[in-house]
Amino acid sequence: MRRAGFTLVELMVSMALGMLVLLLGVAGLRAVGEGYGRGTDGVASEREARAILTQAAEDLSKAVRGREMVFGGSTDAWRKDRLGFLCLQPDDAQSDSERVGDLCAVVYYIKDLKIGRDTVRCLLRGFRGSDETFEALRTGNESSLFVGEPADEPVAFGVLAFKVEPSVRGADGEWEDWQQTADPDWVGPDAVRLVLVVARRELVAKLRDTGAWDNSPLLGDPDDAEFSDQLETYEIFQPFGHDS
Repeated sequence: MRRAGFTLVELMVSMALGMLVLLLGVAGLRAVGEGYGRGTDGVASEREARAILTQAAEDLSKAVRGREMVFGGSTDAWRKDRLGFLCLQPDDAQSDSERVGDLCAVVYYIKDLKIGRDTVRCLLRGFRGSDETFEALRTGNESSLFVGEPADEPVAFGVLAFKVEPSVRGADGEWEDWQQTADPDWVGPDAVRLVLVVARRELVAKLRDTGAWDNSPLLGDPDDAEFSDQLETYEIFQPFGHDS
């Protein structure tokens, strides 16, 4: 009587099928893990960006119109604009040693910072207390308020671009670009549009120095930033400040 059993060929086919199923399972788990990582990375980036833009919107809502304003200034493909203005701040926003009034200055700008062995492009916020602000105004040196200082705080990491686009309401009620040269009385804009383009974590890890942040082909086309799966784009349109 013949014994029932598997031939060597049948065993090899079974092992091959089992291996294939195992590989497909591993690939599926990897895809799920990568998708989860991208999702959590995106959530963290959005939370950070929204917090930054909320802070900027709050600063803009307290802005004081006048000649002491800086908007834009960048001509790079990936815009690295500067935003600076005077604003009214409550007492608790200043230290006792720096407070002589409520008129302060705020500046936002992009700067490359060395973090570990890599260079990371960051958005910084500089805050100038009322004592420094009044001294600069008294001496006619208000431009110094909007120059970066070592104590300025990085508020966002992996920032590829920061766009500052001031606007004014035209006679027909439509929004138009505010032009400093066309505003001799320095009334200032009615609102400011801020756009923040942030690189995802996996892209940041590949941009190791300033040259890569400026010219890497991984960045793609600036005009297509909002469609890139490696970048996140956020924006606000905020009324500009106090008339007093």
